[in-house]
Amino acid sequence: MSIGKTLGRVGIVLSVAVTVAIGQTLAIVKIGNQTWTKQNLNVKTQDSWCYEDDESNCAEYGRLYTWEAAKEACASMGGKWRLPTKQDWDNLVGYAGGKDVACKKLKSKTGWNDRKDGTSGNGTDDYGFSALPGGGRYYSDGSFTNAGYYGFWWSATEYDAGLAYGRGMGYDYDYVSEYSDDESRGSSVRCVGVTKD
Repeated sequence: MSIGKTLGRVGIVLSVAVTVAIGQTLAIVKIGNQTWTKQNLNVKTQDSWCYEDDESNCAEYGRLYTWEAAKEACASMGGKWRLPTKQDWDNLVGYAGGKDVACKKLKSKTGWNDRKDGTSGNGTDDYGFSALPGGGRYYSDGSFTNAGYYGFWWSATEYDAGLAYGRGMGYDYDYVSEYSDDESRGSSVRCVGVTKD
């Protein structure tokens, strides 16, 4: 295999000031022909929360957003970023080897709880995506669940009225799940760069 082809499968990590509007410097990673934020978003908006309302969890895992807040948070970064569509997630997962193996390759090397058999739940982070298990927030009672065990991320694609597609990764499996959930649920967010057509 040529060096060019080998390097083509590696995420390139860049640290850039995304926009003055949010006052943060965010790391980004180029994977295939897409550019993603390298960490779960931590931009405060209405209808977003730190896990268990603890600011230290925002620093570690990013915020949990409703679906509308997730779209707003990505758009707040100066128009060069948006919430990824279902197709964007499909492209990322396909690039990482397909849904049956992509989870392990996209998860961070640290931060995931051990599996029930005592083996590590961490990933190999082959592309620099560094997915972390930020857990979620239930819309019904506002309770928090699963930080350290599972990560859930919104897509911009609606499944039906009031339901949107998301992607999930877990400490105890290597596949990337696809689901639809109530848009009032609190989930993590990654933003994808807007490409010129």
